[in-house]
Amino acid sequence: MIRVFVSVVAGLALSGCATITRGTTDQLQIVSDPSGADVRTSMGPTCITPCTLQVSRKDEFTVIISKPGFIEEQVPVKTQIAGNGAAGFAGNVLIGGIIGMGADAYTGATLEHVPNPVSVTLRPVPPPPVATRAPPKPRKPAPQS
Repeated sequence: MIRVFVSVVAGLALSGCATITRGTTDQLQIVSDPSGADVRTSMGPTCITPCTLQVSRKDEFTVIISKPGFIEEQVPVKTQIAGNGAAGFAGNVLIGGIIGMGADAYTGATLEHVPNPVSVTLRPVPPPPVATRAPPKPRKPAPQS
């Protein structure tokens, strides 16, 4: 009986609130082929690929990747409930109660970003079309008098 009690208490202690166990920020990795591309987000942070940005777990945004000579790519980054974030949130039901659940919901601690990593293959800008001239029209011979 004591073993069961100790196991339950240990399980509860280890399944704390996701805000504490996961934090409120996430590391978003960004890679491109070719590398060395400029990255900016709709929220402001910038870097050069390959790079990692620290972002709030609850923020959704767009990553814009560009490089001279290549077509710009835009990738929407969304959030979804993470597997271990849901476990931390469930732990609140047992020991953190409403306050822990509210903290996790407010901070987005149960979320993760998708896609992560953001990976793009940049396409070269197509060359401008070659101007083609129509062949000259044959001249009519001048009338002879």
